[in-house]
Amino acid sequence: MFAALVFALAGCPLAVPAQPYAPATPVPRSTDPAVLQRLIAAREVHERFARGLAAEDRGAWADAVDEFERIIALGPPEPANSTARYDAAIADAHLGRYDRAEILLQEALVRDPGFAAAAANLVSVAIATGDRRAARAAADRFVALVPASARARYQRGLVALDAGDTTTAAGDFRALLADDPGYALAHYDLGLVEVRANRLDAAEAEFERAVALSPGYARARFALGTVLVRQGRRAEARAAFDRAARDAADPALHDLALTVRDQL
Repeated sequence: MFAALVFALAGCPLAVPAQPYAPATPVPRSTDPAVLQRLIAAREVHERFARGLAAEDRGAWADAVDEFERIIALGPPEPANSTARYDAAIADAHLGRYDRAEILLQEALVRDPGFAAAAANLVSVAIATGDRRAARAAADRFVALVPASARARYQRGLVALDAGDTTTAAGDFRALLADDPGYALAHYDLGLVEVRANRLDAAEAEFERAVALSPGYARARFALGTVLVRQGRRAEARAAFDRAARDAADPALHDLALTVRDQL
């Protein structure tokens, strides 16, 4: 189920993949060695941010990590300190180093507790590492930071659903639908909640709404077919699986839909 959750989040990409840093107003000229050293360090931070962001833009993630790690080693004041950790985490995530990305995002949030983008991406990387507890804690934190955010509600709903907390999941998905009744993905996810609770009529209604809003939504069509099978409506289920196979962009889902259809 957790792998399916990661798949579901694939449609919910990382937040803005880089946080630009604007240097502070230049300090007036001075001959004081300590002041000059701070100016030199600030200049290096500024230049390494520029190089790191440029590396991310061209997909040179390892080069980006090198630049941001050097900034972290310099220990600049906020906002550069948490921002460098955030950008290094994004680059590490693209390199598949999710454990390191998770640590960096946690460190960024210690330094800037209101860093909503870091909270959002911490949910994603915690899921990628398989750390359910951290994912749920991060999702709760994200919702607390931006309770009106659709992304925050959606991510926490998925994490809660995976953990079997159908009450929280249903609340989050219903909150999304209250704001946007045409959100097909939320209808699909609420349908999964209803399936977990064995409320098949309610699940069917949600999956029907999802495919009515998005007729090519193969995953929702497949889920509808599974509910129809459990209700003993084999002919309707066969039609649902057939349509899911025709609409599926994912070869695995296409093959599975055909297999289930042919077994009915």
